[in-house]
Formats: sequence, C-alpha cells, structure tokens
Amino acid sequence: MRHLCWYKKRQTILRSKIERLPDDHHCKPYCLFWLSRLFESIGNHAERKSILLRLLSLDRSKGDDYEVARTLRELSYANRMLGLLEEGIREAKEALEIMERVGDAANRAMCLETLGDLLCEDNQLDAAEEAIIGAMNLWEEDQELGICRSHHNLGLIYSSRGERDKALYHFEVALGIASRFEWHYNIFWIHYSMARLFYKEDELDDAQTHITQAKLHAADDKFFLGRAMVMEAWIWFKQDRLEDATSAALCAKEIYEKLGAARGLGKVTDLLREIEEAMESRATPTTSNSSA
Repeated sequence: MRHLCWYKKRQTILRSKIERLPDDHHCKPYCLFWLSRLFESIGNHAERKSILLRLLSLDRSKGDDYEVARTLRELSYANRMLGLLEEGIREAKEALEIMERVGDAANRAMCLETLGDLLCEDNQLDAAEEAIIGAMNLWEEDQELGICRSHHNLGLIYSSRGERDKALYHFEVALGIASRFEWHYNIFWIHYSMARLFYKEDELDDAQTHITQAKLHAADDKFFLGRAMVMEAWIWFKQDRLEDATSAALCAKEIYEKLGAARGLGKVTDLLREIEEAMESRATPTTSNSSA
C-alpha cells in the first residue's frame, strides 16, 4: 500500500482484500491507513473518509489515544476537502484535546496545524492565525518540516486577509526551508499558493512563473500536475488566451478521469463551461445601439 501511495497512484483491487481482513488482524489498521492515503493522493476524498471512519472505529475499540488522534486528524482533513468544515473542525479539536492530555508536543503542533487549516478555510482567520502561531511555538529548532508548514499556513492566512507582503514573506521563508531539503511536495504547494496569490492580485506574469515552477516539482505525480494545469488554465483564461486555457483544462480533465478524482473533475468541468461561454460570447457579434 505504501508503494502504491508513493509511486503508483491509482485505484487498486487490494481494497476488497484489506476490508475483508478480520478486525483483530494486526495489519488491518496499518493497511487501512495507507489505503486512505492512496485515495487522498488521487483526490478521492469521499472514499478516503469512508475508509478513515472504519479505521477510527478500530482505533477506538483498541483504546489507543495516539491512533485515535491521528485518525481524527486525517479525517478532519478529508472533511475539509469535502467542504464539511464544521465536522472537520470538531474532529481536529478532539484530536488536539487528546494530544494535550497525553502531553505530546509535536503531535499537538500537528493538530494545531490541521485546525488552523480548517479555520482558515472557514474564514475564521484570527482563530486560524492563533492556532498556527501556537503550533510554531511548539516546534523544536530541528523540526524544520513543521516550521516550514507553519510558515506556509501563515502565508495562506495572510493571503486570505489580503495582506500581500506578509503572505509573501511567510511563503518565501517556507520555500527557503523546503528548497534546502528538496522537499518537492512542499515546494509544489508553496509555489502553487504563491501563484494563487498573484492571480488574485492580477499579477498574471508572476502567477505564471510560480505555476511553472510548481509543475516542475510535480514530477511524476499526476494529481499534482492536474492541479497545476487547472491553475494555469485559469491564468490563461484571465488573459483571454481561451484556446490555451481549453487545452490545459482538457489535459487536467484527462488526468482526473484516469485517477478517479471526482472533486477535481467537477471543478475542471466548471472551468471548461466558463471557457466555452467566453468563446461563445467572443464569437457573437455585438449589436450597436447608436442611431445612424
């Protein structure tokens, strides 16, 4: 399951075999966890949630606080991707309460990061900022990955507030850390976030620069490449490069169809509809209301 998750992201017949394992089989929770990660990697968050709910039931029956908290955190992220923010926030808070009770600083920080993500998505920006700063204060100096994520998340919060300079500062700090360690996953998302920021500011050349960099770090990850191509299509759409936008969107659509990424497929379908409407509007001659 780990090999599939990292190197061959696709649907797998192993799912039925894993689900048929007895609940007391020592490998079942581990395999369910990585099966959920596989569905995350191809953007199928509904199936991921279904698997995580089964895993959470197993974790609770074993009474393992660490595993319960970890699964709750994963489940809250799945609900965030499904737009179920209230449910996700509730799960992230429960995971945080468990980690506060057992006194695990690093896992508390991870739970605060997840909670901050959800609060930002729910436009509770002050509470999100408080959560992420709380996480940053818990990371040790050598926990660079956590520090990198905190700076990235603060950039997202300030971007949502329209505080461009503060957002760029935190994105650049995060990018510096990720680049030093060649963390391609993080580098991809930081460039993607910066592209979105410049897109919102109508600085489309800068947005294009960052989405091009993001595509370089997508490597062989088809889902990442699909996300980047959708963003690129939006940039070209805004520049009235409708044919280029159509081409990029169709490539992303093909990727999502092969992966079974339902949520991504829905978004790219909406984009293609907007492009088609713009093309029809361009082709329709305007009627002059001025009198001869």
